[in-house]
Amino acid sequence: MTAELPRSTDVVQAAGGLIVRRPETALEVVLVHRPAHEDWSFPKGKLEPGETFELAALREVQEETGLACRLVRFIGHTEYLDRKGRPKAVAYWVMAAEGGVFTPNAEVDQVRWLSLEDAGERLTYPRDRELLTVILASDQVEPLI
Repeated sequence: MTAELPRSTDVVQAAGGLIVRRPETALEVVLVHRPAHEDWSFPKGKLEPGETFELAALREVQEETGLACRLVRFIGHTEYLDRKGRPKAVAYWVMAAEGGVFTPNAEVDQVRWLSLEDAGERLTYPRDRELLTVILASDQVEPLI
């Protein structure tokens, strides 16, 4: 499950998660709304000094959604320029929620469980929609959630 991304000081390192569940017939995923960016995305955030990608992903997901999760499997990473023009790499895991409750805060004001189709329509960034296609094509996610 270990992410292998370059550890350059010039690249902003971040991690996050695609929290999934199957309440009935359709797989659902969590999206967060960040009012400062006016976007819908997956929960994610920067690594703290000395922190692994895995620990950062779990911490950031819990901070943004209130959900304590377990890692299911590494799903991939995205690379882009952040709003300050710096290169950023974000490692993502499929996760399963094990408990917790969302409380709106300054960073995230809404959390929604959506079907993969609805999530694809709601996500702001194409790079996030690409991660959904990995879940749709995977036969390894469902048996583990």
